[in-house]
Amino acid sequence: MRKFFCFIWLVCLTFSVGAQEVLSLDSCRALAIANNKELLISQEKINSAHYQRKAAFTNYLPDISATGGYMRTQKEISILSDAQKGALGSMGTQVSGAMQNGIQGILTQHPELTQNPQFMALIQALGSADVASPLNGLGNSLVDAFRTDTRNMYAGALTLTQPLYMGGKIRAYNKITKYAEELARQQHDSGLQDVILSTDQAYWQVVSLASKKKLAEGYLKLLQKLESDVDKMIAEGVATKADGLSVKVRVNEAEMTLTKVEDGLSLSRMLLCQLCGLDLSSPITLKDEREDDLSPDPVAANGIDLNTVYATRPEVRSLELATEIYKQKVNVTRSEYLPSLALMGSYMMTNPSVFNGFEKKFKGMWNVGVVLQVPIWHWGEGMYKVKAAKAEARIAQYQLDDAKEKIELQVNQSVFKVNEAAKKLIMAEKNLEKADENLRYATLGFEEGVIAASNVLEAHTAWLSAQSEKIDAQIDVKLTDIYLKKALGDLRLDNLRLDD
Repeated sequence: MRKFFCFIWLVCLTFSVGAQEVLSLDSCRALAIANNKELLISQEKINSAHYQRKAAFTNYLPDISATGGYMRTQKEISILSDAQKGALGSMGTQVSGAMQNGIQGILTQHPELTQNPQFMALIQALGSADVASPLNGLGNSLVDAFRTDTRNMYAGALTLTQPLYMGGKIRAYNKITKYAEELARQQHDSGLQDVILSTDQAYWQVVSLASKKKLAEGYLKLLQKLESDVDKMIAEGVATKADGLSVKVRVNEAEMTLTKVEDGLSLSRMLLCQLCGLDLSSPITLKDEREDDLSPDPVAANGIDLNTVYATRPEVRSLELATEIYKQKVNVTRSEYLPSLALMGSYMMTNPSVFNGFEKKFKGMWNVGVVLQVPIWHWGEGMYKVKAAKAEARIAQYQLDDAKEKIELQVNQSVFKVNEAAKKLIMAEKNLEKADENLRYATLGFEEGVIAASNVLEAHTAWLSAQSEKIDAQIDVKLTDIYLKKALGDLRLDNLRLDD
């Protein structure tokens, strides 16, 4: 049991150490991209558009279909009328009667034949039922032969259809699906950049608050040391209780500031964990939190070619593709009112078949032909629809032009903000140097007893403000660089290392 509990303790210790993840910016980006549901949805849209493009290409190929059916009818198709059926059925009686009438006529004209026993025996034989009965059977068999027995009907057909000319509809549909697939990719790329931007903002927000937490902790230690020194000076009688109270008030304010920073840091970590798909309570640590000085690299924001920007921005490319799609929709609308030509071929079979009487067998025949459909008059419907489609195409073009103008303004604003952030950082560093020197002189003067505690507190406050402004300026340089890359359409996962 002791070994078992030792093993469990070691496993828990290993997990607790492994849980303290150190994430770089690229790692956070990779996690956010892998766990973002919107990107997963847009990827499936790409797959859907890809298969729709493949489906549109099949319209060039012949279409083969099979059809079958069964039908039970109440009555069968009759070739003979009821009167004809009755006549054929009584054919024996009619023939026998006609023969009897003929014989009576012969006997009337030649009465001497009655004296001939052979002739009279023949007359008796013809008048008997043995002769009429086979004749009646022959009539009934003829009636049965003319029956169709179509109450149970089976039919089947195998049909091949090859489009020859559809007014340009098939070609237009193929272009539309091709543009739609590329549009889905551009939208995925745009969503990818939005995810990267959101992740970078959350990342640098955490780094900023972590730096300010260190600053607040350092500031609190300085004030606590000052409070201890003032208490000693009050005990020696060289400082007043008012000085001590002023310092204590500043200590309380510093503690409150530290608490606010810690709360803000916790919330920012939760936001970053949510973006990265981690548990909100995951104890993550960022790589840049360990840096004492962020020291951002200078950003070059000159010599920007707007044509290159238009080529790399997914929004512009998306609107260009939308414009092309609407142009092809004009062709599709126009094709509905143009002639269409198709080659048709089929093999049809029925039971009963009609090629050898109404035979109870499956028999069929093949046929080949062409089908031509020519719209003649629709009261101008086609013309109106084509004009409506052209209007939609012009709307898409206007939206593209408007987007280019806004992107130009966005790029110029981003360049201005980058330059402004660089200037603010330089001024913040100079201000911090002065604040450090002022705090050093104030601290020495206070220790020598020539400067009041209130002046030292003011020097501490100025130093804290200068440090905070420097951190804000450094983060601002990082963020404005990201905003500029986003405006240029260059926010990519270049040199992404998933093992960071």
